[in-house]
Amino acid sequence: MRREAQRNFDVVIVGGGLTGASLAVALASLPFKVALVEAAPPPSSAPAWDERTLALNLASRRIFENLGLWDVLRSMAEPIQATHISERGRLGVARFTAEEAGEEALGYNLPVRVIGDALWQRLQATENVTVFCPARVTAVAHTESGVDLEIEAPGETHPPHPVHLAARLVVAADGARSILRTLLNIGAEEHDYGQTAIVGAVRTERPHRGVAYERFTPDGPVALLPRPLPYCALIWTVPTASAGEILSDSDTGFLERLQNVFGHRLGRFLETGRRQGCPLSRVMSDALTAPRVILAGNAAQTLHPVAAQGFNLGLRDVATVAELLTEARDPGAPELLHEYATRRVHDRQRVSGFTDRLVRIFSNTVPGLRGARHLGLLALDLLPPVKAAVLRQNLGYGDATPSLVRHVE
Repeated sequence: MRREAQRNFDVVIVGGGLTGASLAVALASLPFKVALVEAAPPPSSAPAWDERTLALNLASRRIFENLGLWDVLRSMAEPIQATHISERGRLGVARFTAEEAGEEALGYNLPVRVIGDALWQRLQATENVTVFCPARVTAVAHTESGVDLEIEAPGETHPPHPVHLAARLVVAADGARSILRTLLNIGAEEHDYGQTAIVGAVRTERPHRGVAYERFTPDGPVALLPRPLPYCALIWTVPTASAGEILSDSDTGFLERLQNVFGHRLGRFLETGRRQGCPLSRVMSDALTAPRVILAGNAAQTLHPVAAQGFNLGLRDVATVAELLTEARDPGAPELLHEYATRRVHDRQRVSGFTDRLVRIFSNTVPGLRGARHLGLLALDLLPPVKAAVLRQNLGYGDATPSLVRHVE
């Protein structure tokens, strides 16, 4: 690697999406010099009723509270007061409520744009985080004292040439197709579900009353999440072979298909917004660390959207990194990396296994299994110990809960 104009940092975060930007904000108050490298320019989308949303569980809300962002996010967050889980063609239903959890809400649904804007506005006001955007990593190499990154950052140098960053710790938060993971030769196990998530929003005849619906079908789950009335966010999982036809259908045809699959719990579907398709696969990195490198968020694990666990799991990665660095002298010390992997392994395995089993079990058309699924939903609703365990997981609480989750400053 060439060494011209090398800039030294304690921590370099590769990937400025929601996970990477959240980590940069979490580290801003620590005595470290931090850089954030993001390939895409910050989005400039205007508010829309059909924009993409994310469901945050209670643990994620507490993390954003501790980062001082929840007051900004709260005004756009639609509370999830209850969940309703069912299977098409069966009577078994599992229900969870905020009241039985002793909370004001089970979670909150809010636009991705709102979270991203809040994070980037905070970063712009932060002195010890240097943002390279748009910029992409083109090479990486280990040295005796850290990691060197070569990045292409238009506008950083005149005439343009690669910029070199030296870091004591690098955090890969650059998504399921992580460039950094590839450059470091860290393998990943990938399973293509053969499914595509159709993401959008619909207007319903009846009010959702704060209920998030998840309805399983042999083709995949249909989720409707609360948005400001009279709308719901939609995540409809369909076979990839059928996705193109469904996406190109007329609004009327699309709503008829959806009505047939979901039923009439919210009355008739009256309007649909923009629709986009996202192919679904499970990607599990072979390792959570490498020498002076940590993987977080989708770079570490990318999950099926069923039960809305992916970003919430990645945010707990962020909280764990931030907690470990709070008392660290050397942010990339081997013992720190080992502790990160140790703390995250159980949560990662538990949540990724849970979502994968849900998809495989409820997408299986073996006749005898349908009865077992029906009994499983009934047990989930009627057996308190089972229900309590699943509720605790869905709220985002695990065995090794990071301090950003446990305490609100």
